[in-house]
Amino acid sequence: MIGAHKVQRDPENLLGTQPSLDRGPYEALVSAVLAWKSSHLDDCDHEQIALQMTEHARGLARDVHRHALRLPEHDGRRALAEVVLGDAERILAEPLEATAACVQDRARLIRALYARLDRLAAAFAPPA
Repeated sequence: MIGAHKVQRDPENLLGTQPSLDRGPYEALVSAVLAWKSSHLDDCDHEQIALQMTEHARGLARDVHRHALRLPEHDGRRALAEVVLGDAERILAEPLEATAACVQDRARLIRALYARLDRLAAAFAPPA
């Protein structure tokens, strides 16, 4: 079949391909999830959202780590990135649960990773 391709799952990035981190949809999802007072979703929906957020958070953590490594070892911005990365490691090591609480934990993590990534990116931006 011409033009057909096989999509492979590569959660450890062994193939060296990084998916594009399309920020807009994830920020909208994070905002929606964090606005939940109570969720009326099925467990399978919670699980799917948590899986999506987990994979996105892993990609963000890699980006934060790469940016942080560019800073001097004793730079406060690097130290703060290491704190956020430690939290990310702890949260992402927890088993996924098909609950709204688990989804909201992942959403808060993504928000923290984006905030840290923005601050690190600003450190390397040329002066305006």
